Amino acid sequence: MSRASRDRLVERRRTFHRYPEPGWREFYTTSLLVDELERIADATDVDLELAVGREAMDPEERMAVPDAADLEPWFERARERGARPDVLEATEGGYTGAVARFSRGDGPSIGLRVDVDALFIEEPDDEDHRPAAEGFRSEHEGLMHACGHDAHVTIGLGTLEAVLEGEFEGTFTVFFQPAEELGGGGKPMAEGPYAEGLEYLLAVHVGLDHPTGEVVAGIVEPLAMCHVDATFVGQSAHAGKAPNEGDNAIQAVATAVQNAYGIPRHSAGMTRVNVGRIDAGTSSNVIAERARVAAEARGETTELMAYVKGELRRTFEAAAAMHGCELEFEIESESPRADSDGELVDVIADVAADVDGVERVVPTASFGASEDATFLMQRVQDEGGLASYLIVGTDHPDSHHTPGFDVDERSLELAVETLADSIERIAATRP
Repeated sequence: MSRASRDRLVERRRTFHRYPEPGWREFYTTSLLVDELERIADATDVDLELAVGREAMDPEERMAVPDAADLEPWFERARERGARPDVLEATEGGYTGAVARFSRGDGPSIGLRVDVDALFIEEPDDEDHRPAAEGFRSEHEGLMHACGHDAHVTIGLGTLEAVLEGEFEGTFTVFFQPAEELGGGGKPMAEGPYAEGLEYLLAVHVGLDHPTGEVVAGIVEPLAMCHVDATFVGQSAHAGKAPNEGDNAIQAVATAVQNAYGIPRHSAGMTRVNVGRIDAGTSSNVIAERARVAAEARGETTELMAYVKGELRRTFEAAAAMHGCELEFEIESESPRADSDGELVDVIADVAADVDGVERVVPTASFGASEDATFLMQRVQDEGGLASYLIVGTDHPDSHHTPGFDVDERSLELAVETLADSIERIAATRP
């Protein structure tokens, strides 16, 4: 890869880093992305098919979509910053993200999925944090790319560019997926028109405690996951004068949380449950009328996750009934388990071993977390294709989802070369 190409990857990553946006609100990100895709198409003189917003997905399958009052400020911020009118029109209402596809010659249909959203974390502004020291810190206060999705967008663009410039023959599709952190964007893209007929699917993540120079050719054992939004509705009353007249939503939620952590583990495999947030009450002298809970259930398999989800619902219903409350229980989003295919892992591992700068190749590693790329992986696998989710190591000074997170920009080039070479190898050797 040329020095100019390396510099372009870094420049792109830093641009996306400066403008982080949360799930289903990636309006400006999508606009920047479309600009870059059109530049790549012009530079390579390739007819690139581009779908933006609704056209890139099945709109009816979106999950965890914020309400209009939350979407609108981000839409207006993107407009004020100079987002393209055509992209704003295509994404209005929270239909963010894009898909790029091109075809050349007679070959297989291969997909690459990268995610584009950010996290509600305040980015440090001290000189010890490189984005602040070198002038590309987040310009959206309270939000930052603290999981590497800015690098993922850049890798997706760089891989597309490299494949276009190479000898690849077949159909190549890149999914720039929104709302991964919400678990909401994978399913609509998997159910959309561009996932149809894929024979191979690659997904990628940087870091995850793997250092720069290390590549994991495929993850296994990702946890199936669901996010739950539950509201306990009781009856308010004066806490001193008439406490007996109230139905205390805080009592109900306290019982629910305590009992949720008592859900029996399952003999068939690992399960997880967590209550991560509670919003309840108004004052110390008022019986709380409402209490809202954000919780999650995970399982080593999709079936185990369903078990925990069912037990969580039953536990919450019993707690509500005990304290005279009503329960509103909603599944905000969920994702299945899907493992990388060994045959594809072998190809990626062989390719990565020959990439200059890759010092260690790990065939497979346990993921230990959840990812909604599994929807795309599962669709490809269900239709007889192969999928792999690989990790390209990057030195990061702090953990993912923390304010001090950053990526080693040397890993951008390693990721692009590993992916582009793997895609060309797959196309050249497909039976």
